[in-house]
Amino acid sequence: MLVCRDIPKRRIGPCALTIGNFDGVHLGHRALLSRLRAHADALGLPAVVLCFEPHPREFFAPDTAPARLCSLRRKLQLLAQTGIDYVIVQRFNHAFANLEAEDFIAGLLSSLAPRHLIIGDDFRFGRGRHGDFAALLASGRQHGFAVESLSTLAIEGERASSSAVRERLLRGDIEQANGLLGEPFVVEGRVIGGDRIGRTIGFPTANIHLRQPSLPLAGVFAVTVDGGGLQQALGAASVGVRPTIGDKLALRLEVFVLDYSGELYGQRLRVRFWHKVRDEEKYGSLEALKAAIRKDCDDVRQYFAAHPEFVRV
Repeated sequence: MLVCRDIPKRRIGPCALTIGNFDGVHLGHRALLSRLRAHADALGLPAVVLCFEPHPREFFAPDTAPARLCSLRRKLQLLAQTGIDYVIVQRFNHAFANLEAEDFIAGLLSSLAPRHLIIGDDFRFGRGRHGDFAALLASGRQHGFAVESLSTLAIEGERASSSAVRERLLRGDIEQANGLLGEPFVVEGRVIGGDRIGRTIGFPTANIHLRQPSLPLAGVFAVTVDGGGLQQALGAASVGVRPTIGDKLALRLEVFVLDYSGELYGQRLRVRFWHKVRDEEKYGSLEALKAAIRKDCDDVRQYFAAHPEFVRV
């Protein structure tokens, strides 16, 4: 899969094209991408995804934008798994945000020359979000490309969307969120130095560097960890601001890997979330925190003992 920054000025089409943010690349996205791949194969054309960075809501309202389901790096990894040929990561800035809908379409035609365009049923584009399916359909009739709007996929009666996944994660319904994603929710990052408080109470944690300012979940979780020589190692992960340690601390993802005593600094880890153990709490002492972590580890062991299918033997 080739990745391009911004819609290229040179012509790379014709192609089969889809446009969207694809945050999380959940089962609804994958159904759309599978249909795109099928159309591309039938037409003998490359399958192209156009997405945006940052997310438009992050650009217009960074303080209130929803937490991402995945980083750009993770998104590209997931898109590559679907068999897409090209991903164009369009920089969403003031100039792009102010494009009229007609100019946006003209840019697509001049460089990508779509022969088949698939969009989600809620897709809008152009300044003020004035562009819609009807505008694309009219342009398709004029310029000779088909336009298809794909209804949102339902999984066991529930709409598979990024907002639905995010809502489940925020509520702690990790299993339901994973069902919409089609795989466990994942956070990846490199292990960086911390304040070593976990080490002083007997639970040294791997402090994962977060590329995004927020995560769509908080609390203590049963996770598995890969990377740095680990393969589906059991862990207890904490996502939060460590209220026992101090006030107004930055968000952290810290993972205590069970039955492990090695060194992970500098290693890139992939943390898969399977189950929420509890909410984050403030304790009166480090000794009380230590007792809580010990119980968390016991709960994690019990969870995976009841769900051996989540751990490769």
